[in-house]
Amino acid sequence: MRADRTSSGARGHALRVGLISALVPLSLTLVQCGKAPNPAALAANSQANVQVVAKTNQQVASGDTFEDRFPAPQFGERFPSASESFLQRQMSDFSPKRAVQQPPPEQAPYKVASLEPQVPYKRSPRDDLTTLVSMKSSAFPYFGNNPASDAPFLNVAKGDRRGHRSYSGRVFWLDETYNDSRVLMHVPEHFDVRKPGVIVVFFHGNGATLERDVRDRQLVPKQITDSGANAVLLAPQMAVDAADSSAGKFWQPGGFKRFMAESADHLARVTGDPNSARAFANMPIVIVGYSGGFLPTAWSLEVGGISDRVRGVVLLDAVYGEMDKFASWIENHRSGFFVSAYTRHTARRDRELMSMLRQKGISVAEDMDGPLRPGSVVFVETGEGITHRDYVTRAWTRDPLKDVLVKMSATPALALTRVATSSGASSR
Repeated sequence: MRADRTSSGARGHALRVGLISALVPLSLTLVQCGKAPNPAALAANSQANVQVVAKTNQQVASGDTFEDRFPAPQFGERFPSASESFLQRQMSDFSPKRAVQQPPPEQAPYKVASLEPQVPYKRSPRDDLTTLVSMKSSAFPYFGNNPASDAPFLNVAKGDRRGHRSYSGRVFWLDETYNDSRVLMHVPEHFDVRKPGVIVVFFHGNGATLERDVRDRQLVPKQITDSGANAVLLAPQMAVDAADSSAGKFWQPGGFKRFMAESADHLARVTGDPNSARAFANMPIVIVGYSGGFLPTAWSLEVGGISDRVRGVVLLDAVYGEMDKFASWIENHRSGFFVSAYTRHTARRDRELMSMLRQKGISVAEDMDGPLRPGSVVFVETGEGITHRDYVTRAWTRDPLKDVLVKMSATPALALTRVATSSGASSR
């Protein structure tokens, strides 16, 4: 028994020594954690915070700069990666495919009755179609003159490269910024070319690409589908991801007419009915210009050659100039509608345009509460919480393009049929 107590006491003493040895370093660490921060480090951090706040205040004060209104995207690629993007379609993709002759099947010794009768003309389900198509009449490449100066648009050369010096003094190169002739086409699943419909032409703003911005960020195809309107979309690529509003071929007399004529053939083939080209060629048009898209919108109305087909014009924070062209179209096309929504960035020019119209005896509304009718002229000012960059998805309401098409659909005189997604209402 004495031996056992001695052995047990030794083990207990060893355990206590071990615990003390382990706790002493830990207590020293905790003491260090409880100390106040180093004054020099604290001062440095405080100075850094002051610099950040000062920089932020300076940015807010100069909120009219392109960088402030269009923050740089989180990725620098011109277009998304292959896994994020959709393939560009060629017109041959939509051509009728020649049937491949298959060897006759072996004759079975017996016949099996079909569980579901085969309807020869049963229409297969169709999803929304969104694709990119290269078009000769799209905005770029453009080798003509800039009508503002009557000088060649490509006014800079560096070796074999040609480029354009913008109003800001920055040079954009043909092979990087003005060499994309693609057009984003969108046909909703419920679209029916046999019914009255409309073609929406969307001119995107500065610093944009068709996939990253028009499709994925501004959700323009989705808004058109969600409206339930019998409408299709055409969105030409303007200057690629650049602070430039150049109109390219839409500067030329008849340029917009040629664009719509070529689009009619493409839409007919994309929808699988080549005979529908005539319907698309006569379909009413609504032009939507966002931000820098005001320039191709204005010139398309002025010299495009088919302004009588335009049933409506929608400007989203986009009256930066060309007020005379917009006023002229409104005065001479009282069967169409005009909507301009604006933030503080364009408020002065929007008010100037309102004054011009009132002097011509044209009534102007300042809210979007009522339906759109032939001759409607609406200006809507949006509050401080609405940002220019998000204006295509959030202006006077969420999804403003959807709202315009819904209001347009409610007015039969504007020649647009609302097609509900339910099969029961599609027979209207």
